Amino acid sequence: MELQLRTLHPPRDQKFDDDFFFTLCQANETTRLERDSNGNIIFIPPTGSETGRYNADLSGKIWSWNRRKKLGYLFDSSTGFKLPNSAVRSPDVAWVNRKRWDAISNAERQGFAPLCPDFVIEIRSKSDELKELKEKMEEYRDNGCRLGWLIDRAGKQVFIYREDGSIEIKHGSDVTLSGEDILPELSLQITV
Repeated sequence: MELQLRTLHPPRDQKFDDDFFFTLCQANETTRLERDSNGNIIFIPPTGSETGRYNADLSGKIWSWNRRKKLGYLFDSSTGFKLPNSAVRSPDVAWVNRKRWDAISNAERQGFAPLCPDFVIEIRSKSDELKELKEKMEEYRDNGCRLGWLIDRAGKQVFIYREDGSIEIKHGSDVTLSGEDILPELSLQITV
């Protein structure tokens, strides 16, 4: 028997506001939740162990680059960001330029920071629909993300989303990814 409650819609004529959503997330800290721009709450199932290991390895490589460059801040998959369209999203990996992060108040940093990361990674796990992840990547880009990587390990491909609206697709088991001018001098050889 398979239960698939993925989205909770707010009652008619009511929206789940920021305070309610933040309180709900804090009260259910072992459950990963996101909110779309319509106010619907989306339950994100935990990833499998192999996806989690892959995510941690990739995050570690970017953390190492960021430690050397000191250009911004790296965030893990449990971090929520309130996008300009009011959605609250938690990318698998997120990076924010130091100047943008320093421009928001300490109080804003304690909740869901009101900004879209400059760089995001989403890693497709077995429970993810590729179409939904592509829509999420477009949402990040439409809300100010400058560079995004959607890693589809099942399809052995990586979709690179750029702020100019272009999407590049790299195929194959071993792919080289560049941080371009967003994460200068970052170059990663990954196995998809």
